Amino acid sequence: MGAAADIGIGRNLTVAVAIGLLACAPREDGASGAASQELGAGWVDVSATLDPAKTPVYEGDAPMKFEFLREIRKGDIVTLSALSMGAHSGTHIDAPMHFVADGAPIDQVALDRLIGPARVIDISDSVRTIDADELNRHDWKSAKRVLFRTRSSLRGWMGSPEFHRDFAYIAPDAAQLLADAGVVLVGVDYLSSEEFGATAPRTHQILLGRGIPIVEGLDLRPIEAGEYEMIVLPIKVAGHEGAPARAIMRKTRD
Repeated sequence: MGAAADIGIGRNLTVAVAIGLLACAPREDGASGAASQELGAGWVDVSATLDPAKTPVYEGDAPMKFEFLREIRKGDIVTLSALSMGAHSGTHIDAPMHFVADGAPIDQVALDRLIGPARVIDISDSVRTIDADELNRHDWKSAKRVLFRTRSSLRGWMGSPEFHRDFAYIAPDAAQLLADAGVVLVGVDYLSSEEFGATAPRTHQILLGRGIPIVEGLDLRPIEAGEYEMIVLPIKVAGHEGAPARAIMRKTRD
């Protein structure tokens, strides 16, 4: 499906999403223990909840600190908060600027890449390296947006404060295949798509170098493999390399 058609889907779905948000309510997924939100009309929130007590932070990244400056429950006339966190907290989008010197910042990432059909691919719990061989074991080549549901979802790591170094990652040869095939967005269910401790950020350089935004930190526990409509929108921060995002998905077919 072309970019114009993808944008058309996004425009047509905006009203449905807005209506759904008015009635959203937390739901506990019995099979996985995942706290998700049903937004109505089949939409599911796949964003990690930002909570300093529960949300993992990539090792060495800025910690999350949320505080109330004023509170009605303490006698103030207003409740007012201050939020401090890194740009790559929770569910977030890496813009090309993250690893490309002249790459676009997050506020200039084209929306047609962030809205449209997406394919979720299940990766076994035993697999840490999503390399070209592993990628080609799955049906991915007709997808415009590819999301990997890995051991991180199976183990609930996006809902656990401990940072796990042994998350599944996309190897550079798989990133090259995705980029060469014309994929417009890649997503993973932990805080990075790159191997922890990699000597060079080749996966990021390959994807971002082609202008392909990377969605990291998705909470895919309530999601199964298959075809979806997806909307993932970052905070509109001028001139920076990434930003937290809200992501929702709706199943279209198996």
